Amino acid sequence: MTLTVRQDVSLRPFNTFGLDARAAHYAELSDLADLPALLAHTTYRQGPVLWLGGGSNMLFTRDWAGLVVRVATRGVRVVEDAGDRVIIEAAAGETWHDFVGHTLALGLSGLENLSLIPGTVGASPVQNIGAYGVEVKDSITEVVCADLAAGGALRVLSNAECRFGYRDSVFKHEMAGRLLVTAVRFALTRGGVANTAYGDIGAELAARGIGAPTPAEVGEAVCTIRRRKLPDPAVLGNAGSFFKNPVLDADAAARLIERHPTLPHYPAPGGRVKLAAGWLIDQAGLKGYRAGDAGVHEKQALVLVNHGEASGAELLALARRVQETVRERYGVELEPEPLVI
Repeated sequence: MTLTVRQDVSLRPFNTFGLDARAAHYAELSDLADLPALLAHTTYRQGPVLWLGGGSNMLFTRDWAGLVVRVATRGVRVVEDAGDRVIIEAAAGETWHDFVGHTLALGLSGLENLSLIPGTVGASPVQNIGAYGVEVKDSITEVVCADLAAGGALRVLSNAECRFGYRDSVFKHEMAGRLLVTAVRFALTRGGVANTAYGDIGAELAARGIGAPTPAEVGEAVCTIRRRKLPDPAVLGNAGSFFKNPVLDADAAARLIERHPTLPHYPAPGGRVKLAAGWLIDQAGLKGYRAGDAGVHEKQALVLVNHGEASGAELLALARRVQETVRERYGVELEPEPLVI
């Protein structure tokens, strides 16, 4: 057994906001063989238990009184290679961007638009991460999970069983706290056509003089765009986009767009309409707003940042101010993306 449970551990290195919350008990799960011992451990049974990946989608407003388990399992393998279609599996603890880079180095397409998203592979299906016209559900074929209520027995969920939605999945609802993602399998394409139709990707490629980009070149363009627009968590604490883009029914969206014709909007499933939350926050005058060390990023209003010593409570208060301002001005409710502790 390699599992070690430590006491009174700072979580600052394990959350991208850089908040110094503390865990009463802390363990790292780097080998699934240790999972039964972890489930039998006194600190696990006493609870509460918080499972942690890259800490890039979490806001700590207080210390954690129980056990924090950081999933640190590693490994990438090709499950099936049928020429044009390749099934590749990555362990939950793999860093997402590194894994995307690995697939691009293999000449595989499907994940390039999701380059440079922070976090781990295990968190990607939970949140159904997405960017530049692509969601991870588009490539996931199966998710391997440990059933914590059944002693860690492994279960394999199909794409349909994951019930993916916009920044949503079954792992956030009835399976929350029961299924631990241990690995994810992706169906990728060898020699596929890259998706360059969304956002600034086409313009970035044109500026580089690239007319028929490879998936790797699209991935590089996405990284350049993200670095230009979004702060690096290693430099300025943040959790990426703090708010989801709100989705309204067609009639409500039409009324709002009639009043604000420049409001960016996109079709959503079920005839609904997705609005640009960043535009709403920006037009409400909050881009660059700062309350102490808690702020709205000056280049991307969707991102809340820790300028140094902001507390989780201060960042949460700022988030609520943003929500209230947008609600009062536009009648739209913004929903946070991160899990608030």
